[in-house]
Amino acid sequence: MNLLGIDIGGTKVALRAESDGEPAVRTSFRWPSPPDPAADRAALRSHVAGLRARWPRPIDAVGVAAPATLDGSGRVVAWPGRPAWAGLDLRGLLRELFPEAAVRWGDDGDLAAVAEAERAGHRDLVYLGVGTGVGGGIVVAGRPVPGPGRGSAELGHMIVDRSGPRCDCGRDGCVQAAASGPAILRGAARLLGGPVRYEELRDALAAGTSWAVAAVEEGCAALAAAAVGAAELVRPDAVVIGGGFADGLPGFVPRVAAHARRLARAGAPAPPLERARLGGLSSLHGAVLLAREGIA
Repeated sequence: MNLLGIDIGGTKVALRAESDGEPAVRTSFRWPSPPDPAADRAALRSHVAGLRARWPRPIDAVGVAAPATLDGSGRVVAWPGRPAWAGLDLRGLLRELFPEAAVRWGDDGDLAAVAEAERAGHRDLVYLGVGTGVGGGIVVAGRPVPGPGRGSAELGHMIVDRSGPRCDCGRDGCVQAAASGPAILRGAARLLGGPVRYEELRDALAAGTSWAVAAVEEGCAALAAAAVGAAELVRPDAVVIGGGFADGLPGFVPRVAAHARRLARAGAPAPPLERARLGGLSSLHGAVLLAREGIA
């Protein structure tokens, strides 16, 4: 069976092609800047064509992980990370790109959670992915919840501080407003007094520099609040922290775990926190699972 997974992120897109008994082929690209739906569509078409040239097989099924909210027809209702996509017929675009294949799409956080649960062997799991936003997913008894047709587990929009910063969704105090990659970099910039690149933050954190540690700790504290709150509802085997931003920062998950332990209460210890086994590729592997099994 020839499968293609696509992870549509806020900053970049990753593609992974698999065929039984053959090495996988993976590629990625960053979205054009500034955001423009026409340029985005052209970039996606170009890179899909490039992948198919490297992997010239008929595609049987495609799974797409997306952070956008879609309606029942496959049209984008909202995507705060790329607001100009509102109204885009994503289903039509995918049919144009893959007319011969069965195409399925799902929430990127839900699919990441399923992929991590399968890789770790957990039946019940909470996933939080830190990247351009904060994605999340919940798996109970091996299946994502709330389930097909009922939306996704938007853990990044749990309110953890009613007086917190404004989220790009329009509310104040969402975990995403404090713990996403851009939010942590903004916090670092405020402390340092100037713009901070990811690589600078990573290196300063590794060196124990005070401004970097303080900025990352603030994000980790918000993530811990979300992790503990979600665990109060579903009692998972583990809470997994993933996403490309978190994956590249030294000691990130132990910092979240330390904050979570401070939030434990009598009779309800903090849930086990684990680093994502798939690193920053959880959603991409979830998209391949979706293509293979039709989950989510």
